[in-house]
Amino acid sequence: MTDTVKIAFAPFSAPDAGALVVFCAGGLKMGAKTAAHVAGAASFLREAAETLSFKGKWSSAMDLVRPAGLTAERLLVVGVEPKDGEVDFVHLGGYVAGRLPKAKVVHVLFEGAEGEWSASAAADFALGFRLRGYKFDKYKTKKSDGEENGKTVHDVTMLVADPDAARGAHAHRESVAEGVEIARTLVNEPPNVLYPEAFADHAKALEKLGVDVEVLDEKAMAKLGMGALLAVGQGSTRASRFVSMRWKGAKSKKSAPVAIIGKGVCFDSGGVSIKPAAGMEDMKGDMAGAACVVGLMHALARRKAKANVVGVIGLVENMLGPEAYRPGDILTSMSGQTIEVVNTDAEGRLVLADALWWTKETVKPKLMINLATLTGAILVALGVENAGLFSNDDELAARLSQAGKATGETVWRMPMGPAYDKLIDSKFADMKNSGGRHAGSITAAHFLKRFVGDIPWAHLDIAGTAMASPATETNTSWGSGWGVRLLDRFVADHYEER
Repeated sequence: MTDTVKIAFAPFSAPDAGALVVFCAGGLKMGAKTAAHVAGAASFLREAAETLSFKGKWSSAMDLVRPAGLTAERLLVVGVEPKDGEVDFVHLGGYVAGRLPKAKVVHVLFEGAEGEWSASAAADFALGFRLRGYKFDKYKTKKSDGEENGKTVHDVTMLVADPDAARGAHAHRESVAEGVEIARTLVNEPPNVLYPEAFADHAKALEKLGVDVEVLDEKAMAKLGMGALLAVGQGSTRASRFVSMRWKGAKSKKSAPVAIIGKGVCFDSGGVSIKPAAGMEDMKGDMAGAACVVGLMHALARRKAKANVVGVIGLVENMLGPEAYRPGDILTSMSGQTIEVVNTDAEGRLVLADALWWTKETVKPKLMINLATLTGAILVALGVENAGLFSNDDELAARLSQAGKATGETVWRMPMGPAYDKLIDSKFADMKNSGGRHAGSITAAHFLKRFVGDIPWAHLDIAGTAMASPATETNTSWGSGWGVRLLDRFVADHYEER
């Protein structure tokens, strides 16, 4: 659920209602149009800046109510003198939205100290503003004052040099914002509401945008031999599901697609290897990889991306029950490879094993990327600043890293090698589902790699970035929707037809 942020673009003018946002660098240096508009309040602004020790530095602001010399009800002067010489406009949009949480009417004089900013920059700012506006409060019975139908309405008008160009650039970002919001909402939903069948229904909704969606039930999965995925869900009263979503936006509908695969454990108790009680409620978010895939497919279809992309998600609950799988069980995966279960809490890789193999054999993609809240070990290694990146292909890894830097959803490539792979060899089966405490995220990646073959592949371990990560200027939600922007940029930069 999101606040309603209505963003419009208009030519530079002199707004006289609501909150007015202007930008400056050191010494209150402003663009010519901005300086002309606030000329009547110049002396007041200088006095206010001196009193508040405002220097125009990045991520600083003066918030003034009914400033003398202006008709605006409120003036927010935002410092944009960055340390590295570049402005992150998505971050800036989120920062401004965070300073104006209750403002219903906002005008933004979108001009830097050196002059006009581009239409692309305006679209990025609008994206950041919208992402910051998201909140998940659908289950709260008491709403905040000033909300309409449970939502705060923000009418934001951006005053820009070229409104038509800004609108055109914003259309892409708006589709991406919708995808991020969908992913966030799926992660935030409680597990009694979002179980495998219900999650599959959310994916089916993509058909309205032209996505071909196929949902397999347990009988169909058993026929395909998905013994690894089905074992994880057999302790739950909720039936497992397997979903594929195909967007055919390229001229040649038969050209090999990009495949994105997500782990969808709708709740993870740990199974027989049960998790500690403290914090177990967070395991409703163990489907964040699958949530990202659904959000991404929405974004691509909504903006009619000129690429063929397939999204695949395996949806299960890992619960205790009379039929629950156990440590010591040996499973036969769809690939025919056998797996000794040594820990039922290493379940996500079992779901992905069959999902990766199905994708490789059925879709025959040009590359595969999977996302999963796979290991706590990745938080020990990287904290919550980066997702772990594992890959068998240097070019693919480099492209994901570039997209991460461009969007702020950054990744850090982790090592792989034969010595790590040996740690998951089993005495009784082809492999075991856990290599032990040491290098836990790396051995988990090697487990997945055994179901990939020769296809270029990357694994993103998003346990530290997809849920319960610290608030940022563009996200204050528990579920971050991490990965939608990264992968949309990855597809747009390298796999869309021009």
